[in-house]
Amino acid sequence: MFRLAQVTTTAIRQSAVANGIPRRALSDSPLAGDTGRKATHLHHAMTSFLAIATPIVMFTPDSYTDGTIDKAFGMLVATTISAHSWIGMNYVATDYVPKISKKLLGPARVFNAVLGLVTFAGLSKIALNNKGGVKGTVKGLWRPKKE
Repeated sequence: MFRLAQVTTTAIRQSAVANGIPRRALSDSPLAGDTGRKATHLHHAMTSFLAIATPIVMFTPDSYTDGTIDKAFGMLVATTISAHSWIGMNYVATDYVPKISKKLLGPARVFNAVLGLVTFAGLSKIALNNKGGVKGTVKGLWRPKKE
């Protein structure tokens, strides 16, 4: 039974690839963040959000963004950047890892998921700190050191 399902799935995939459906759209893995039109649309929407919203918040005076707004924006940025990097790195893995070894694609996807989670955890910690969150951290890069 399992063998029949595997053969049928393989035949469907070969037929789909022959009919011009990209191989990227056929992955069964929940770790494959780059599969389908929804992932591509979501990736592009996140890119647009980051390109538009980040400068607006960064250049808004601190008196308007301190407190809840800063933390909410920081968490939104943490979520968006980590998801954006996870989907983007899955595109890279799909394109380049099989050139080295097709068996490494699964571990590469796991690595990308873990990297996305670590990115989310780190940016969330920055967003929720009481030292200005993401905006304060970015501004701190240009402040002189206090001695």
